[in-house]
Amino acid sequence: MNGHVYLTLAIISEVIATLALKASDGFSVLLPSLVVVVGYGFAFYLLSKALEFLPLSIAYAIWSGVGTAATAVLGIVLFDDPFSVRLVFGIVAIIGGVVFLNLPERTAPEDIH
Repeated sequence: MNGHVYLTLAIISEVIATLALKASDGFSVLLPSLVVVVGYGFAFYLLSKALEFLPLSIAYAIWSGVGTAATAVLGIVLFDDPFSVRLVFGIVAIIGGVVFLNLPERTAPEDIH
């Protein structure tokens, strides 16, 4: 597998674990609590595998940013979390930041030898 596949799976695992954290009701419900522990453990394992291929600064920014945005959207859909224009702008800013970090760097003409 390549780094982006590991990173994608790490994000999915982290989002599932975070959603289960809400459902665990303060770790008082067994099954969601187990999903939290296993999900975060798997997410960190997959992130560590992604770091074998990707730079830390990029991988962590994508992992945390996409995970945060996805969790916010799913919180609205699944848990009836409050929806606001500020939330939309925040999610757009997160996604924009992730896209910006993934843009290829351009070298200035004077840097080319």
